[in-house]
Amino acid sequence: MSSGRAMAGIVSPPDPRTAGADPRPAKTGAAALSIASNSALILLKVVAGSITGSVAILSEAMHSSVDLIASIVAYISVRKADEPADEEHRYGHEKIENLSAAIEGMLILVGSGVTAIRHLALGTKVEHLGVGIVVIAVSAAANLVVGGVVARRARRTESAALEGDAAHLRTDALSSFGVLVGLALVQITGADWIDPIVALGVAAAIVVSGVRILTRSSRVLVDEALPDSEQRAIDEAVRAFGSHGVAGYHNLRTRRAGARRYVDLHVQFRSGTTLESAHAIAHELQDEIRARLGGADVLIHLEPEDRVRPGTEV
Repeated sequence: MSSGRAMAGIVSPPDPRTAGADPRPAKTGAAALSIASNSALILLKVVAGSITGSVAILSEAMHSSVDLIASIVAYISVRKADEPADEEHRYGHEKIENLSAAIEGMLILVGSGVTAIRHLALGTKVEHLGVGIVVIAVSAAANLVVGGVVARRARRTESAALEGDAAHLRTDALSSFGVLVGLALVQITGADWIDPIVALGVAAAIVVSGVRILTRSSRVLVDEALPDSEQRAIDEAVRAFGSHGVAGYHNLRTRRAGARRYVDLHVQFRSGTTLESAHAIAHELQDEIRARLGGADVLIHLEPEDRVRPGTEV
């Protein structure tokens, strides 16, 4: 970082969202719940599969093992993402959450492929139909409930890792419900071809979910700019300070890492504005931008009006 930028830049104080209500317990608690749920389901399926000798139930236990790995990845990532910046990671560790979400998306895609191949090659025969249906139904209901809890925490904390874990749990519930529907239809109609058709439909829906998670996380990892609505909010905030001596701005750059937004821009001040006044106004502008975005790390580079470059005048 150049010395000029270090002297002229105004960096916002810590995000009030993290300075007030700490989101870390909510995130780690949701991830821990997912781990506990998947562990209990694996145990249930292994016991039921061993008692009944059902290969299908034991196969479902293997599927839940992948879910457990995904939940552990989410748990580790939300803990690591909340660690403060250090000498090797000056911008913090928030992007670890987006990396976790990308891994979740890839696991969802792999899981959908394995599920589809398994259904097409082996079908979904459950040797002990009554026990099998109960175990799969319990698994589906548990994943649906826990997935809902994790999804609500993800929205509240804007956690990409929890969002990915919630999507994984929902797709697993969808897969289990697909198994139940296939079994029921085959049992009612006697048409074995129905099961693989249902399986392919479920796999297609899961692929869509996996691609959506992978695409969303990839956009953050490559530093895609904030949405147009949020950039308009920044523009409106700067324009609102026109009567405070702000003449214009340029070189606006925005990005996101985990739940945190990063904004930096060059702001020009009208001739005659003292450095002290410009400094104070810049801090007020930071607060305004942060309020409009729901929290952000804002860096403002001060410039005089006669140095205005091509950009946006106020």
